[in-house]
Amino acid sequence: MASLRTSPRIPAVAAPLTVLAAGIAGAVYLYGTDPHEPGHLLPVCPFRALTGLLCPGCGGTRMAYDVLHGRIATAWHDNALLLVATPFAVALLGSWLYAGLRGRRRPPLPGTRTQLALLGLALTWGVLRNLK
Repeated sequence: MASLRTSPRIPAVAAPLTVLAAGIAGAVYLYGTDPHEPGHLLPVCPFRALTGLLCPGCGGTRMAYDVLHGRIATAWHDNALLLVATPFAVALLGSWLYAGLRGRRRPPLPGTRTQLALLGLALTWGVLRNLK
């Protein structure tokens, strides 16, 4: 039995389209659900729940909500790093979608140095935002 990763029956574009569809569905739900107000069915950061500290992604849901509503200054306050990273993530998804349309099954990934730099940036951001 062939795995899903190598199955010729599933088009290469299926994975990036699925991620795109999930992102759109999440954005539609989030648009009508204000994460600044309590009582909504939204994920809780497990790192913050366990430690009380902010992880590099904390505030990302509020940031996305504010971007969807055109409040960029508020989004910057919620999570500046994720706000700056968003266009790069969208470009990476677009690149993966383009590769899938051309028949490539593997998503294009940043090089090892870029991945290490991003990890270092995220760790630094996580430390600095907890020093306030």
